[in-house]
Amino acid sequence: MTNEIWGQVQKQIEETVGKNNYTTWIAPLTFSKIDAGIATFHVPTQFFGNWVQRNYGETIHARLSTVDPSISRVEFVVVKPTAPAMSGRGAQSNRTSVVKSKELPGAAIDSRFTFESFVVGKPNELAHAAAKRVGEGGPVTFNPLFLYGGVGLGKTHLMHAIAHELKNSSPDLNVVYLSAEQFMYRFVQALRERKMMDFKELFRSVDVLMVDDVQFIAGKESTQEEFFHTFNALVDQGKQIIISGDTSPGEIKGLDDRIKSRLQCGLVVDLHPTDYELRLGILQQKVEQYRGEYAALVIDDGVLEFLALRISTNVRVLEGALTRLFAFASLVGREITMELAKDCLADILRASDRKITIEEIQRKVSEHYNIRFSEMVGPRRHRTIARPRQVAMYLSKHMTSRSLPEIGRRFGGRDHTTVMHGVRKIEELKAIDNQIFEDLELLRRTLEA
Repeated sequence: MTNEIWGQVQKQIEETVGKNNYTTWIAPLTFSKIDAGIATFHVPTQFFGNWVQRNYGETIHARLSTVDPSISRVEFVVVKPTAPAMSGRGAQSNRTSVVKSKELPGAAIDSRFTFESFVVGKPNELAHAAAKRVGEGGPVTFNPLFLYGGVGLGKTHLMHAIAHELKNSSPDLNVVYLSAEQFMYRFVQALRERKMMDFKELFRSVDVLMVDDVQFIAGKESTQEEFFHTFNALVDQGKQIIISGDTSPGEIKGLDDRIKSRLQCGLVVDLHPTDYELRLGILQQKVEQYRGEYAALVIDDGVLEFLALRISTNVRVLEGALTRLFAFASLVGREITMELAKDCLADILRASDRKITIEEIQRKVSEHYNIRFSEMVGPRRHRTIARPRQVAMYLSKHMTSRSLPEIGRRFGGRDHTTVMHGVRKIEELKAIDNQIFEDLELLRRTLEA
């Protein structure tokens, strides 16, 4: 069986097990050979191989046997190290020629997110410089690197870029990138299956650990405890750690003080909201990327400047708007004029025009439910106050670009989990309570007017 055929089988397996499971457990497998009816795959650790054998062995065998009926079973073999351990950051890591360029056991690295594709401007230049320094490899004066900021400002892009740079410059480094949620999932799974030693071995043998959205483990005591010990073990070995969050470590409610202290000992960098020049630069870069696919399209002067000025809340929204505009112009065979941009992106432009503030929402909701503004942001939890407060939180979440921690601060310094609870509660009620549904629609129309 060739690797090309294994590639065809992989697609079928992905459809069977789902994208997330495929990315985590199937994609890292390296096909080795077929001998005497046994299909052999290389895996990074015994723990990994045992888990895949137990959970996906039958699925893999079934798919392979449709291609080659002579295959009687599959085996997963750990490849022995091919070179002695290196000094410095990579010492004690269990590298092999098979897994040296894998990110295990974490999430896949997006090939689009590189330093070359990251547009640098004043709001993100410090974060970019720090990430670039870590990506160069070798010892750095700060560990960990903590990146924080709102949605769509480039935290995840920079983390993926670091992983790419490290993999390209030092292929032997064992780089692990995963979300805090994935870390928790693996920890809970290891507890349930009594595989904690495998879990500890797996995470303590990495050279570079990258954890996205660390605020997810806030309030989860057992996961935080294991994260703290993993963090300490890696730092003591001189291994590099890169963390991201939606706010600074000190402002993450429910995060263990020991973890906060550890995170603040490194370099903490804020990615600020984009300015006009940075947004324009991002659009210009995207246009260059599109030239190959949409070579025949013509874009009028002023269109990019118009979009950079009008769509200011989120880089993802900005890039999505340009993607839609190019696709639409290509389908209808028209030049990209200002008129076409306004027509094609009317909904996005309307949304971007809204200058609704959290305070405005709070005052409108207070008036609607006949309560005082001070009660809206105050400590009282009586239902006559709490329900309108939750409605205001829900509208703030959906009608402004503010993050959950920011919304919580505007409601009397409440925790972001309180905001999440309030939003979920209103989402549940609006589906079964006609009065809540009507209140939301009326308030939304009033605020948008």
